[in-house]
Amino acid sequence: MTTPTAQERLLSALQTATNRLEYLTQNDWHLIADKAEQLTFKKGAKLLHQGSQTKSVYLLVKGTALIQSDSKTKIAQIGPGEICGEMAFLEQGNASATVIAEEDIDAFAVHWSALEDLFGLYPHLASRFYRSLAVSLSRRLRQQILPKPASKS
Repeated sequence: MTTPTAQERLLSALQTATNRLEYLTQNDWHLIADKAEQLTFKKGAKLLHQGSQTKSVYLLVKGTALIQSDSKTKIAQIGPGEICGEMAFLEQGNASATVIAEEDIDAFAVHWSALEDLFGLYPHLASRFYRSLAVSLSRRLRQQILPKPASKS
């Protein structure tokens, strides 16, 4: 039995995550993964820092990360198959939150220019990517505004 490659692990995580970029096809993911750089982050490391600009989006393969404001308010938690840095990408601006590794993380970074190059070559990929981001961000927002179920004592 062969061990899956890093790209195969990425593709598996991206296709099975609960809050994945669901409108992207397997071919889309292969195109994106081909432009991505594999990175690791140790527990406690910052993937993104609020107010900074990395010009990359990060796709998590293994591990979880906490998204929080500078005031240490928890915004969300993300895991394998999920993305961070997408708001800065959409706005071509700085990170709106800090993302901290809650455990060791394997991730892929995709530079904004690589995405823009792909979108120029494959306009339908761009359409599916932006639609997927919109749905993903909508789900995160909905999780923030819906009341949390009461815990039983």
